[in-house]
Amino acid sequence: MSVSINGASQVLRPPTDGLPYLRHDLAGRLSTEPGSVVIEGDRIAGFEPSADAAIQIDARSCAVIPGFVDCHTHLPFAGWREREYEMKIGGESYETIARAGGGIRASARSLAEASDEEVLSQARALAGEMLAHGTTTFECKSGYGLSAEGETRAIRLAAALSGRVAQRTRSTALLAHAVPDGYEAGAWMEEVEAMLPDALAAGDVTALDIYVESVAFDNDHLRRMGELAKRSSLDLRAHVEQFNANHSVPVALHAGARSVDHLACLPEDELAGLAGAETAAVLLPGAEFLGEERVAPGRALADAGAICVLGSDLNPGTSPVLSIPVIIGLAVRRYRWSALEALLACTLNAAWVLRLSDIVGSLEVGKRADVLVLDGPIERIAYQFGRNPVAFVFSGGELVHARADCAPRISR
Repeated sequence: MSVSINGASQVLRPPTDGLPYLRHDLAGRLSTEPGSVVIEGDRIAGFEPSADAAIQIDARSCAVIPGFVDCHTHLPFAGWREREYEMKIGGESYETIARAGGGIRASARSLAEASDEEVLSQARALAGEMLAHGTTTFECKSGYGLSAEGETRAIRLAAALSGRVAQRTRSTALLAHAVPDGYEAGAWMEEVEAMLPDALAAGDVTALDIYVESVAFDNDHLRRMGELAKRSSLDLRAHVEQFNANHSVPVALHAGARSVDHLACLPEDELAGLAGAETAAVLLPGAEFLGEERVAPGRALADAGAICVLGSDLNPGTSPVLSIPVIIGLAVRRYRWSALEALLACTLNAAWVLRLSDIVGSLEVGKRADVLVLDGPIERIAYQFGRNPVAFVFSGGELVHARADCAPRISR
């Protein structure tokens, strides 16, 4: 199929083709000049309008941007934990809820009790909502299995989900998410090492992940996970500095982590080391806002030239948020980022985390045609907080979502 998206008031493009990422102090170099985008098959073909294209879209007064890349979700999972949110509003901390058997353990019980089809049905419905909000690539994590069999099943379900959604997906094995009942953390890490061959065989896993926190694992376990990742030729990802300053970032950097995620409690003296690395700083403002956590130093990281990234952290407990436009709105307000800084963080830089920035994440000739048409200017995404600005979504060149009120813009 050929498509010509014509006369947009803004077309978001990188300053140079072929960039694997763009450090955040350079976000202002992104181009938002008016123009058009042409799609041939599943690829971006050019930036001059084509009268011969089978589908013509009138994009006047619209912005055309890359599809959103959500590099931190916990799909697939089962059920929700709305009662815990009520408890948090009433003053209970996440740590207290987790130690009482809630949190991750509650989601593990829900996953164990649900059938494969129930899990996949919920995940597919959520992926459909994500698509309507512009997410064309997303990560899946295991982590709610809390047993060798459960984690392997979660990875297998993520692989099955990939075949049922319009988006491209990546799979991360979050094998150290919580310490299962009956284990000490060190003993569970022994189980992680033992289960690794079966877990990796269950799906196309590209990274290992670990949660370092007072209710989970420590920096010694992070070092060990880094060794396991290196031995298996996988990336290391790490949930760190969410509720406490555990000084995990230097450990993760030494282990060659692809990303460190959360960072709400990042110590100030560790910011420069992260900013100078090729380890991405993945910030999760949905969890910060809903959990009334500290606000990550997003402005300082951007100014220092870190590779900054935004993710939804979509999960049933701390961030039941699937809309990247909402995440953008939170980042702009709470980190004092510009709209361009926020968009960079959930397109090219997020694709870098998933090792997909040579394929998706920016509008360049030859890249996969994951393209969004917004119904107004880029700056309006954050300004009209909570509203979905996405009019059309192309995934791999296919028009997979068109908002009904924007249908008159299409001619065939």
